[in-house]
Amino acid sequence: MAIMLGRRGTMWVSNILCITGWLSIAFAKDVLWLDFGRLSSGIGIGLISYVVPVYIAEIAPKHVRGTFTFSNQLLQNAGVAMVYFGGNFLNWRMMALLGGLPCAIQAVGLFFVPESPRWLAKVGTEKELENSLLRLRGRDADISHEASEIQVMTRIVASDSKSSFSDLFQKKYRHTLVVGIGLMLIQQFSGSAAVISYASTIFRKAGFSVAIGSTMLGLFMIPKAMIGLILVDKWGRRPLLLTSACGMSITCMLLGIVFALQKMQLLPELTPVFTFICVTLYIATYAIGVGGLPWVIMSEIFPINIKVTAGSLVTLASWSSSSIVTYAFNFLFEWSTQGTFYIFGAIGGGALLFIWLLVPETKGLSLEEIQISLTGQPDEISHM
Repeated sequence: MAIMLGRRGTMWVSNILCITGWLSIAFAKDVLWLDFGRLSSGIGIGLISYVVPVYIAEIAPKHVRGTFTFSNQLLQNAGVAMVYFGGNFLNWRMMALLGGLPCAIQAVGLFFVPESPRWLAKVGTEKELENSLLRLRGRDADISHEASEIQVMTRIVASDSKSSFSDLFQKKYRHTLVVGIGLMLIQQFSGSAAVISYASTIFRKAGFSVAIGSTMLGLFMIPKAMIGLILVDKWGRRPLLLTSACGMSITCMLLGIVFALQKMQLLPELTPVFTFICVTLYIATYAIGVGGLPWVIMSEIFPINIKVTAGSLVTLASWSSSSIVTYAFNFLFEWSTQGTFYIFGAIGGGALLFIWLLVPETKGLSLEEIQISLTGQPDEISHM
Protein backbone atom coordinates (compact mmCIF):
# COMPACT_ATOMS: atom_id res chain seq x y z
CA MET A 1 0.00 0.00 0.00
CA ALA A 2 2.85 2.41 0.82
CA ILE A 3 4.31 1.67 -2.64
CA MET A 4 1.07 2.08 -4.59
CA LEU A 5 -0.64 4.90 -2.68
CA GLY A 6 2.37 6.67 -1.21
CA ARG A 7 2.97 7.54 2.44
CA ARG A 8 0.15 10.07 2.66
CA GLY A 9 -2.37 7.80 0.90
CA THR A 10 -1.53 4.94 3.26
CA MET A 11 -2.16 7.20 6.26
CA TRP A 12 -5.59 8.08 4.85
CA VAL A 13 -6.48 4.39 4.50
CA SER A 14 -5.24 3.79 8.04
CA ASN A 15 -7.41 6.57 9.42
CA ILE A 16 -10.51 5.23 7.64
CA LEU A 17 -9.86 1.73 9.06
CA CYS A 18 -9.28 3.09 12.57
CA ILE A 19 -12.40 5.30 12.53
CA THR A 20 -14.48 2.37 11.24
CA GLY A 21 -13.06 0.10 13.93
CA TRP A 22 -13.64 2.48 16.83
CA LEU A 23 -17.21 3.27 15.72
CA SER A 24 -17.92 -0.46 15.44
CA ILE A 25 -16.66 -0.97 19.01
CA ALA A 26 -18.46 2.07 20.41
CA PHE A 27 -21.85 1.05 18.98
CA ALA A 28 -21.36 -2.72 19.24
CA LYS A 29 -24.56 -4.80 19.53
CA ASP A 30 -22.79 -8.13 20.03
CA VAL A 31 -19.33 -9.70 20.08
CA LEU A 32 -19.05 -9.80 16.27
CA TRP A 33 -19.12 -5.99 16.18
CA LEU A 34 -16.31 -5.94 18.75
CA ASP A 35 -14.27 -8.48 16.78
CA PHE A 36 -14.74 -6.54 13.54
CA GLY A 37 -13.80 -3.27 15.28
CA ARG A 38 -10.63 -4.79 16.74
CA LEU A 39 -9.68 -6.25 13.35
CA SER A 40 -10.29 -3.00 11.47
CA SER A 41 -8.50 -0.74 13.97
CA GLY A 42 -5.72 -3.33 14.33
CA ILE A 43 -4.99 -3.26 10.59
CA GLY A 44 -5.14 0.54 10.63
CA ILE A 45 -2.70 0.81 13.53
CA GLY A 46 -0.42 -1.75 11.87
CA LEU A 47 -0.27 0.47 8.77
CA ILE A 48 0.24 3.74 10.60
CA SER A 49 2.87 2.35 13.00
CA TYR A 50 5.06 1.68 9.95
CA VAL A 51 4.28 4.57 7.64
CA VAL A 52 4.36 7.48 10.12
CA PRO A 53 8.02 7.09 11.26
CA VAL A 54 9.05 6.43 7.64
CA TYR A 55 7.22 9.54 6.40
CA ILE A 56 8.71 11.73 9.14
CA ALA A 57 12.24 10.43 8.44
CA GLU A 58 11.81 11.07 4.70
CA ILE A 59 10.69 14.68 5.08
CA ALA A 60 12.82 15.90 8.03
CA PRO A 61 16.23 17.63 7.65
CA LYS A 62 19.06 15.34 8.76
CA HIS A 63 20.17 17.42 11.77
CA VAL A 64 16.73 17.16 13.43
CA ARG A 65 15.46 13.92 11.89
CA GLY A 66 15.84 11.95 15.13
CA THR A 67 13.99 14.58 17.15
CA PHE A 68 11.16 14.77 14.63
CA THR A 69 10.79 10.98 14.40
CA PHE A 70 11.00 10.61 18.19
CA SER A 71 8.21 13.18 18.52
CA ASN A 72 5.94 10.41 17.23
CA GLN A 73 6.79 8.45 20.39
CA LEU A 74 6.18 11.54 22.56
CA LEU A 75 2.70 12.04 21.15
CA GLN A 76 1.95 8.32 21.50
CA ASN A 77 2.83 8.69 25.18
CA ALA A 78 0.52 11.69 25.40
CA GLY A 79 -2.27 9.50 24.03
CA VAL A 80 -1.47 6.69 26.46
CA ALA A 81 -1.49 9.18 29.35
CA MET A 82 -4.96 10.38 28.31
CA VAL A 83 -6.17 6.76 28.22
CA TYR A 84 -4.76 6.08 31.70
CA PHE A 85 -6.64 9.12 33.03
CA GLY A 86 -9.82 8.62 31.02
CA GLY A 87 -10.07 4.96 31.95
CA ASN A 88 -10.60 5.95 35.58
CA PHE A 89 -13.97 7.60 34.94
CA LEU A 90 -15.15 6.96 31.34
CA ASN A 91 -16.85 3.77 30.15
CA TRP A 92 -15.36 1.74 27.30
CA ARG A 93 -17.86 2.90 24.67
CA MET A 94 -16.99 6.54 25.27
CA MET A 95 -13.27 5.64 25.23
CA ALA A 96 -13.77 3.98 21.84
CA LEU A 97 -15.48 7.09 20.46
CA LEU A 98 -12.61 9.25 21.70
CA GLY A 99 -10.18 6.82 20.04
CA GLY A 100 -11.62 7.75 16.66
CA LEU A 101 -11.20 11.50 17.20
CA PRO A 102 -7.42 11.77 16.48
CA CYS A 103 -7.92 9.69 13.33
CA ALA A 104 -10.59 12.09 12.06
CA ILE A 105 -8.37 15.11 12.81
CA GLN A 106 -5.42 13.55 10.99
CA ALA A 107 -7.58 12.59 7.98
CA VAL A 108 -8.40 16.29 7.53
CA GLY A 109 -4.85 17.45 8.31
CA LEU A 110 -3.38 15.21 5.58
CA PHE A 111 -4.90 17.53 2.95
CA PHE A 112 -2.40 20.18 4.09
CA VAL A 113 0.86 18.18 4.11
CA PRO A 114 3.02 17.21 1.09
CA GLU A 115 3.82 13.69 -0.06
CA SER A 116 7.26 12.27 0.80
CA PRO A 117 9.84 13.62 -1.70
CA ARG A 118 11.69 10.28 -1.64
CA TRP A 119 8.57 8.37 -2.64
CA LEU A 120 7.95 10.92 -5.40
CA ALA A 121 11.53 10.36 -6.62
CA LYS A 122 10.91 6.61 -6.72
CA VAL A 123 7.75 6.93 -8.81
CA GLY A 124 9.54 9.37 -11.15
CA THR A 125 7.76 12.69 -10.68
CA GLU A 126 10.65 15.19 -10.58
CA LYS A 127 8.53 18.35 -10.58
CA GLU A 128 6.34 17.11 -7.73
CA LEU A 129 9.50 16.13 -5.80
CA GLU A 130 10.80 19.70 -6.06
CA ASN A 131 7.43 21.16 -5.08
CA SER A 132 7.29 18.87 -2.08
CA LEU A 133 10.76 19.95 -0.94
CA LEU A 134 9.87 23.62 -1.40
CA ARG A 135 6.77 23.21 0.77
CA LEU A 136 8.87 21.45 3.41
CA ARG A 137 11.95 23.70 3.38
CA GLY A 138 10.33 27.04 2.45
CA ARG A 139 9.69 28.69 -0.90
CA ASP A 140 12.96 30.63 -0.75
CA ALA A 141 15.14 27.63 0.17
CA ASP A 142 17.76 26.22 -2.19
CA ILE A 143 16.64 22.62 -2.59
CA SER A 144 18.69 21.80 -5.69
CA HIS A 145 21.43 19.82 -3.88
CA GLU A 146 18.98 17.86 -1.74
CA ALA A 147 16.72 17.08 -4.72
CA SER A 148 19.71 15.94 -6.80
CA GLU A 149 21.04 13.77 -3.94
CA ILE A 150 17.66 12.07 -3.53
CA GLN A 151 17.30 11.45 -7.27
CA VAL A 152 20.83 10.07 -7.70
CA MET A 153 20.51 7.68 -4.76
CA THR A 154 17.08 6.55 -5.93
CA ARG A 155 18.45 5.80 -9.43
CA ILE A 156 21.42 3.90 -7.97
CA VAL A 157 19.33 1.58 -5.84
CA ALA A 158 16.66 1.20 -8.56
CA SER A 159 19.23 0.07 -11.13
CA ASP A 160 20.94 -2.19 -8.61
CA SER A 161 17.82 -4.07 -7.55
CA LYS A 162 14.34 -4.90 -8.83
CA SER A 163 12.80 -4.45 -5.38
CA SER A 164 11.44 -7.97 -4.98
CA PHE A 165 10.98 -9.65 -1.60
CA SER A 166 14.03 -11.86 -2.24
CA ASP A 167 16.21 -8.72 -2.44
CA LEU A 168 15.89 -8.37 1.32
CA PHE A 169 18.16 -11.37 1.76
CA GLN A 170 20.99 -10.14 -0.42
CA LYS A 171 24.28 -10.06 1.45
CA LYS A 172 24.53 -6.25 1.40
CA TYR A 173 21.14 -5.89 3.13
CA ARG A 174 21.58 -8.60 5.79
CA HIS A 175 23.12 -6.26 8.36
CA THR A 176 20.31 -3.70 8.08
CA LEU A 177 17.65 -6.42 8.22
CA VAL A 178 19.22 -8.04 11.30
CA VAL A 179 19.43 -4.64 13.02
CA GLY A 180 15.83 -3.69 12.15
CA ILE A 181 14.26 -7.00 13.22
CA GLY A 182 16.62 -7.44 16.18
CA LEU A 183 15.72 -4.07 17.69
CA MET A 184 12.00 -4.81 17.39
CA LEU A 185 12.43 -8.21 19.07
CA ILE A 186 14.45 -6.55 21.86
CA GLN A 187 11.74 -3.91 22.28
CA GLN A 188 9.05 -6.53 22.84
CA PHE A 189 10.82 -9.50 24.48
CA SER A 190 12.39 -7.25 27.11
CA GLY A 191 8.84 -7.04 28.49
CA SER A 192 7.61 -3.61 27.46
CA ALA A 193 4.19 -4.66 26.13
CA ALA A 194 3.59 -6.84 29.20
CA VAL A 195 4.62 -4.23 31.77
CA ILE A 196 2.66 -1.41 30.13
CA SER A 197 -0.45 -3.53 29.39
CA TYR A 198 -0.48 -5.32 32.73
CA ALA A 199 0.78 -2.55 35.03
CA SER A 200 -2.46 -2.78 37.03
CA THR A 201 -1.95 -6.56 37.48
CA ILE A 202 1.61 -6.00 38.70
CA PHE A 203 0.50 -3.28 41.15
CA ARG A 204 -2.32 -5.48 42.44
CA LYS A 205 0.07 -8.42 42.96
CA ALA A 206 2.40 -6.16 44.95
CA GLY A 207 -0.42 -4.67 47.00
CA PHE A 208 -0.12 -1.16 45.53
CA SER A 209 -3.22 0.91 44.71
CA VAL A 210 -4.14 0.39 41.05
CA ALA A 211 -5.93 3.76 40.80
CA ILE A 212 -2.97 5.68 42.25
CA GLY A 213 -0.44 3.68 40.21
CA SER A 214 -2.29 4.21 36.90
CA THR A 215 -2.75 7.91 37.57
CA MET A 216 0.90 8.40 38.50
CA LEU A 217 2.05 6.52 35.39
CA GLY A 218 -0.22 8.72 33.29
CA LEU A 219 1.35 11.84 34.81
CA PHE A 220 4.80 10.44 34.15
CA MET A 221 4.23 9.39 30.52
CA ILE A 222 4.84 12.71 28.77
CA PRO A 223 7.87 14.13 30.70
CA LYS A 224 9.77 10.82 30.39
CA ALA A 225 9.30 10.81 26.61
CA MET A 226 10.51 14.43 26.50
CA ILE A 227 13.93 13.27 27.75
CA GLY A 228 14.46 11.06 24.71
CA LEU A 229 13.15 13.76 22.38
CA ILE A 230 15.70 16.26 23.72
CA LEU A 231 18.67 13.86 23.71
CA VAL A 232 18.20 11.83 20.51
CA ASP A 233 20.01 14.32 18.22
CA LYS A 234 22.51 15.38 20.92
CA TRP A 235 23.68 12.04 22.32
CA GLY A 236 22.89 9.94 19.27
CA ARG A 237 20.98 6.69 18.86
CA ARG A 238 23.51 4.20 20.26
CA PRO A 239 24.15 5.88 23.65
CA LEU A 240 20.41 6.26 24.28
CA LEU A 241 19.72 2.65 23.30
CA LEU A 242 22.51 1.35 25.53
CA THR A 243 21.35 3.49 28.48
CA SER A 244 17.76 2.40 27.93
CA ALA A 245 18.53 -1.34 27.68
CA CYS A 246 20.76 -1.16 30.76
CA GLY A 247 18.06 0.59 32.80
CA MET A 248 15.35 -1.86 31.70
CA SER A 249 17.54 -4.85 32.56
CA ILE A 250 18.40 -3.52 36.02
CA THR A 251 14.80 -2.56 36.90
CA CYS A 252 13.48 -5.96 35.78
CA MET A 253 16.08 -7.72 37.92
CA LEU A 254 15.09 -5.50 40.87
CA LEU A 255 11.40 -6.34 40.31
CA GLY A 256 12.34 -10.02 40.34
CA ILE A 257 14.14 -9.54 43.67
CA VAL A 258 11.19 -7.59 45.13
CA PHE A 259 8.73 -10.38 44.28
CA ALA A 260 11.19 -13.04 45.48
CA LEU A 261 11.34 -11.25 48.85
CA GLN A 262 7.54 -11.04 48.87
CA LYS A 263 7.32 -14.79 48.32
CA MET A 264 9.66 -15.35 51.27
CA GLN A 265 7.56 -12.85 53.30
CA LEU A 266 10.53 -10.55 53.82
CA LEU A 267 10.06 -6.75 54.01
CA PRO A 268 6.35 -7.00 53.02
CA GLU A 269 5.70 -3.36 53.91
CA LEU A 270 8.25 -2.21 51.30
CA THR A 271 7.05 -4.42 48.42
CA PRO A 272 4.27 -2.07 47.13
CA VAL A 273 6.46 1.06 47.09
CA PHE A 274 9.50 -0.66 45.58
CA THR A 275 7.30 -2.25 42.91
CA PHE A 276 5.82 1.11 41.93
CA ILE A 277 9.29 2.74 41.80
CA CYS A 278 10.73 -0.10 39.70
CA VAL A 279 7.80 -0.13 37.23
CA THR A 280 8.02 3.65 36.88
CA LEU A 281 11.79 3.54 36.30
CA TYR A 282 11.38 0.66 33.86
CA ILE A 283 8.88 2.62 31.75
CA ALA A 284 11.08 5.75 31.99
CA THR A 285 14.21 3.98 30.75
CA TYR A 286 12.14 2.20 28.08
CA ALA A 287 10.75 5.52 26.83
CA ILE A 288 14.11 7.29 26.37
CA GLY A 289 15.48 4.67 23.99
CA VAL A 290 14.10 1.20 23.31
CA GLY A 291 10.54 2.53 23.21
CA GLY A 292 10.96 4.81 20.20
CA LEU A 293 14.42 4.42 18.69
CA PRO A 294 13.83 1.05 16.96
CA TRP A 295 11.18 2.83 14.86
CA VAL A 296 13.52 5.78 14.25
CA ILE A 297 16.35 3.51 13.12
CA MET A 298 14.02 1.34 11.05
CA SER A 299 12.91 4.44 9.14
CA GLU A 300 16.54 5.43 8.47
CA ILE A 301 18.57 2.34 7.56
CA PHE A 302 16.70 0.79 4.62
CA PRO A 303 17.28 2.13 1.07
CA ILE A 304 14.22 3.30 -0.86
CA ASN A 305 14.03 0.18 -3.05
CA ILE A 306 13.49 -2.19 -0.10
CA LYS A 307 12.15 0.31 2.46
CA VAL A 308 8.55 -0.82 2.21
CA THR A 309 9.14 -4.59 2.09
CA ALA A 310 11.82 -4.45 4.81
CA GLY A 311 9.80 -2.03 6.91
CA SER A 312 6.72 -4.23 6.61
CA LEU A 313 8.73 -7.28 7.72
CA VAL A 314 10.16 -5.35 10.68
CA THR A 315 6.69 -4.08 11.65
CA LEU A 316 5.34 -7.64 11.42
CA ALA A 317 8.15 -8.81 13.72
CA SER A 318 7.26 -6.06 16.20
CA TRP A 319 3.53 -6.73 16.41
CA SER A 320 3.92 -10.52 16.30
CA SER A 321 6.41 -10.54 19.16
CA SER A 322 4.24 -8.05 21.07
CA SER A 323 1.29 -10.43 20.72
CA ILE A 324 3.38 -13.36 21.96
CA VAL A 325 4.63 -11.46 25.01
CA THR A 326 1.22 -10.02 25.88
CA TYR A 327 -0.42 -13.45 25.54
CA ALA A 328 2.28 -15.34 27.47
CA PHE A 329 2.67 -12.83 30.32
CA ASN A 330 -0.30 -14.05 32.36
CA PHE A 331 0.92 -17.66 32.18
CA LEU A 332 4.48 -16.64 33.09
CA PHE A 333 3.20 -14.44 35.92
CA GLU A 334 1.25 -17.34 37.40
CA TRP A 335 4.20 -19.72 36.92
CA SER A 336 6.72 -17.46 38.68
CA THR A 337 6.33 -13.73 39.27
CA GLN A 338 10.00 -13.18 40.01
CA GLY A 339 11.10 -15.59 37.26
CA THR A 340 9.14 -13.58 34.67
CA PHE A 341 11.10 -10.44 35.46
CA TYR A 342 14.41 -12.31 35.61
CA ILE A 343 13.74 -13.48 32.04
CA PHE A 344 12.95 -9.92 30.90
CA GLY A 345 16.09 -8.66 32.68
CA ALA A 346 18.29 -11.29 31.01
CA ILE A 347 16.93 -10.34 27.58
CA GLY A 348 17.71 -6.69 28.38
CA GLY A 349 21.27 -7.72 29.21
CA GLY A 350 21.57 -9.55 25.88
CA ALA A 351 20.21 -6.43 24.16
CA LEU A 352 23.22 -4.46 25.41
CA LEU A 353 25.55 -6.82 23.55
CA PHE A 354 23.44 -6.72 20.38
CA ILE A 355 23.31 -2.91 20.35
CA TRP A 356 27.03 -2.55 21.11
CA LEU A 357 28.11 -4.92 18.32
CA LEU A 358 25.60 -4.35 15.53
CA VAL A 359 23.57 -1.13 15.74
CA PRO A 360 25.07 1.76 13.72
CA GLU A 361 25.05 5.42 14.73
CA THR A 362 22.94 7.47 12.29
CA LYS A 363 22.96 10.87 14.01
CA GLY A 364 23.68 13.78 11.68
CA LEU A 365 23.72 11.75 8.45
CA SER A 366 21.30 12.08 5.56
CA LEU A 367 19.28 8.99 4.64
CA GLU A 368 21.39 8.61 1.51
CA GLU A 369 24.66 8.77 3.50
CA ILE A 370 23.35 6.14 5.94
CA GLN A 371 22.42 3.78 3.12
CA ILE A 372 25.82 4.17 1.45
CA SER A 373 27.66 3.42 4.70
CA LEU A 374 25.55 0.34 5.48
CA THR A 375 25.05 -1.25 2.07
CA GLY A 376 28.27 -0.25 0.29
CA GLN A 377 26.42 1.40 -2.60
CA PRO A 378 28.51 3.33 -5.18
CA ASP A 379 29.95 6.50 -3.73
CA GLU A 380 29.21 8.83 -6.61
CA ILE A 381 26.65 10.62 -4.47
CA SER A 382 29.35 11.68 -2.04
CA HIS A 383 31.26 13.49 -4.80
CA MET A 384 28.35 15.66 -5.91
